[in-house]
Amino acid sequence: MKKIVRQLAKRGVLALALMSLCSLNVFAQVAHTHNQAEQNSVSNSDLQNDLVKVVRESTARFQDVKVAESAGYQFALGCVSGSDSGAMGLHYVNGALIGSGILDATRPQAVLYEARPDGSLRLTGVEFVVLADAWNAAHPDGPPQLMGQLFHFFEAPNRFGLPAFYALHVWAWKENPNGAFVNWHPEVSCKAFSGTAQ
Repeated sequence: MKKIVRQLAKRGVLALALMSLCSLNVFAQVAHTHNQAEQNSVSNSDLQNDLVKVVRESTARFQDVKVAESAGYQFALGCVSGSDSGAMGLHYVNGALIGSGILDATRPQAVLYEARPDGSLRLTGVEFVVLADAWNAAHPDGPPQLMGQLFHFFEAPNRFGLPAFYALHVWAWKENPNGAFVNWHPEVSCKAFSGTAQ
């Protein structure tokens, strides 16, 4: 019994030492981030607002889905909904932009819409998409990010029939109570979707 207590005590001391080191590391990172934020005068919240602002400015013309279509976006995937998470809605995808592997806040790879009961579409946001294999080969340092927002990873196989990819949703046109950059919007629905593109 004494032997077990000694082992636990040693582990406890080791755990305490590790926690102390982690705390110091976190403190150093927070201090560095805080100092960097002060130097740049830009907070994480400001960056989020900046990305939403850029997306709104660059996609305002896509309020009319016909303008998006004329810019090379085509209806794909039907209406994407989750079992209990809300929906992503209708995707109008620009295949050339996905294939380019370029991330540009003013040129999203997909534009998102929600079908309304009257048959019209409401612009809700955008999705930035890059194929994982191409990104990882060119950027071994980590996953993509855009203006400070990390992308989500989708493994293959997936419900979209795509190879593994990274994606970032920006709910710039319909505020999401769960955040501007989450995958699912609890207040977007596929109920009014007729099954065909507009």
